Amino acid sequence: MFKLLNVSDREKIHKTGRQILNEIGVLIQDKTVYSMMLEAGAVFDKNHAERVYIPNQMIEKYLSLCPKSFKLKNRKNEETEIKNGAASLYYTSNGTHYVRGTNKTAVDIGEREFVDFIKVSDKLENINGIVGTSIIDYIPAMRDVAGFRLMAQNSYKHLRPCIYTPAGAEVIIEMADVITEGKPLKENMFFSLGYSIVSPLAWSSTSLELFYRTRGHKIPLMINSEPMAGGTSPVTLAGCLALADAEVISGIIINQVIEPGRPCIYNAGFAHVMDMMTATVLTGSPENALLQAAGAEMAQYHNLPSASWALSDSSMLDGQASYEKMMTLNAHTMSGVNIIWGAGNFEISKAISPESAVIDNEMIGCCKQFNKGITVDEEQLAYDVIKDTVMNLNGSFLETDHTFENYREQIRHSRLPNRQARRLWEDKSSLSIEEKAESVVDNILKEKSESYLSGVQIDKLKKIEERYAERLGR
Repeated sequence: MFKLLNVSDREKIHKTGRQILNEIGVLIQDKTVYSMMLEAGAVFDKNHAERVYIPNQMIEKYLSLCPKSFKLKNRKNEETEIKNGAASLYYTSNGTHYVRGTNKTAVDIGEREFVDFIKVSDKLENINGIVGTSIIDYIPAMRDVAGFRLMAQNSYKHLRPCIYTPAGAEVIIEMADVITEGKPLKENMFFSLGYSIVSPLAWSSTSLELFYRTRGHKIPLMINSEPMAGGTSPVTLAGCLALADAEVISGIIINQVIEPGRPCIYNAGFAHVMDMMTATVLTGSPENALLQAAGAEMAQYHNLPSASWALSDSSMLDGQASYEKMMTLNAHTMSGVNIIWGAGNFEISKAISPESAVIDNEMIGCCKQFNKGITVDEEQLAYDVIKDTVMNLNGSFLETDHTFENYREQIRHSRLPNRQARRLWEDKSSLSIEEKAESVVDNILKEKSESYLSGVQIDKLKKIEERYAERLGR
């Protein structure tokens, strides 16, 4: 694990973050939560009806209530503890466009496209979570609910729906009871939630209502700051981090006021950068990697779990997509980020692609192998093996028990990249890695569909959706 910020740097960033909350404050655009914050010790602004100031005593009190670790599950009942120092988990991402292979054109994400993407991601061993997205087949208010059913039906992995209305989040909790077959959600946390502040320093009514209406279940929340350096935050990376620290801390405090002890993930890892030449947001630049890795270090400073987003600005699956994703994936893995979004995602997070997910799965495997580092002990140094092999086996280590016992762990193997000499590569297929990824996707989608829900469960979930649609007047 490498370090960007020393202890003094982190203290300075958080000191500035506290000063922002003390003296600049944050907008609370929900009357119920605004009142709760005042009762908890926040100070109102007599000139602005929504602004509150958060004093240091309140920061310390409520930040201490946030759990330092918690557990997430998938639908195979496999449990992962989320805490500083734990191995990184890798999730997919949301978007509006769907791209196959190296196509330069995209289509809107419909149910079929989203299901195909889920099915492919479900089979990729290095992807741990499925993120919801906006599905064009449904009205906006139904897209989180319908997407949650599709995710649950087509993947056993941890689910992270993207919420479009607070009411939709309540419906998802109702649906979760069907999926767990009545088992307590607190003991079967197979999905989690989250929301972003509007930078700079404004919590919207939608986000606050979501926090309030999902209380009581200890559902983990990812508290996101998405500052854009040079646009919605200072252009200096340190200033961007200080603002992000204030924004995330304010969200954690709000949730501890609403539901003490609710698990929260400190996410300053969605930070962006504005390209001053094009006035567009950047997500795959070196500055993104720096901000997001440093965001993980600030989470470690607070002893809280962290998250980030590994992305590319490319509009297609190409060399740019690969080098930008590899740079950000490896920076975040080496920084110890707990949950890293972005598998199968590019075009500034607008596009998802199953082939991209396949290649990202490969890159994640490489990052995990690199992050393991080199163990130095008597077994690994292998002096006795060297001596015996040189003296008795003519210098060949291939036949030794030591090689047989250690090669799988020491040398990562994969069929996706080319490992052959040109002649053999030409004789077999001459496929690029993108073409191999297309073949992997095609083979997965040809397989018989696997459902992780029973027919009865699917019917119950659809009935919940129908009732919700009726409430919406549809």
